[in-house]
Amino acid sequence: MELNREHFRAMIYYNFQRQLSQQECLAELLSVFGNEAPHQSTISRWYGELKRLSDDPRVGAPKMAVTQENVDAVRTLIIDDRHVTYRETEAPLKISKTSIQKILHEELGVRKLVSRWISHLLAQEQKAARVNWSQKTLDLFNSGNSKNVYSIAMGDESWIYCYEPENKRQSAVWVFQGEEKCLEKHAGHIATIFLNEQRTVTSGWYTTICLPKVITELRKINPERRIILHQDNAIAHTAQKTRQYLTEENVKLLDHPPYSPDLSLNDFFTFPKIKNILRGRRFQSPEEAVDALENAVLDLPANEFNKCFENWFERMQMCINIRGEYFEKQ
Repeated sequence: MELNREHFRAMIYYNFQRQLSQQECLAELLSVFGNEAPHQSTISRWYGELKRLSDDPRVGAPKMAVTQENVDAVRTLIIDDRHVTYRETEAPLKISKTSIQKILHEELGVRKLVSRWISHLLAQEQKAARVNWSQKTLDLFNSGNSKNVYSIAMGDESWIYCYEPENKRQSAVWVFQGEEKCLEKHAGHIATIFLNEQRTVTSGWYTTICLPKVITELRKINPERRIILHQDNAIAHTAQKTRQYLTEENVKLLDHPPYSPDLSLNDFFTFPKIKNILRGRRFQSPEEAVDALENAVLDLPANEFNKCFENWFERMQMCINIRGEYFEKQ
């Protein structure tokens, strides 16, 4: 007789009713059926389903209550604090977590967003591109000893929150469907550029609002100064419109290898430094957050920036030494 999934489900149900543990159920099936026995993940999944179906309502347990009143109450809690947790939502409403999840996802259409950076698995050609870029840049600036280093301006964008969380769990925020999070953009320590109305950075905004302000600041003292702009490969940075604008402004564009935040001064120095200063603080408005950002940048000592440029060239050499692999160096 050939056994199928239905047969094994029946056996799992039988062992569940016998109150065997998942490990005991697996061991019993393996002893009889060997390699044909269900995988541990299958047993775990069915134990979870059977437990959910067999759970009787408990006396005093929060009630399932997806009412318009509770939907409105959950919406208000989220609007007041995007970092509110399930537990903090359950307590005042006295309804089950299952009800809250149903309200959040089905009625309000919200989801949790957590900010984190995940390393890209580099292909051989990408490693080679990182090595080639590092060698070319080291040669161009004589390993950091060239006076042309003083012409480099770093450009990038980053989220600035009205609340900078202390850890990853605290960073999770509720976002309504179709809604963008409040953000302000800034271009390094030269100028702080305000991106209004929660818009996305485009080449149009970048070339008509952001870059003109940055270039004006850079040329205030010396209108003829040479500018070498280093930025990552964001679409707004690499668009034809952006390249054409930089050419017209006589700004030399220093390219950047793909998937290389460890070779971007802003990613390994400026943004972490500033966000560590702002971490744990709450701001009542975007304007207040931007003011705090500007103060944090201005408070960074000049020698800190000198050290980070030295570290930048050291990282290039390290990238060459380890043949383009990612590395960690604080």
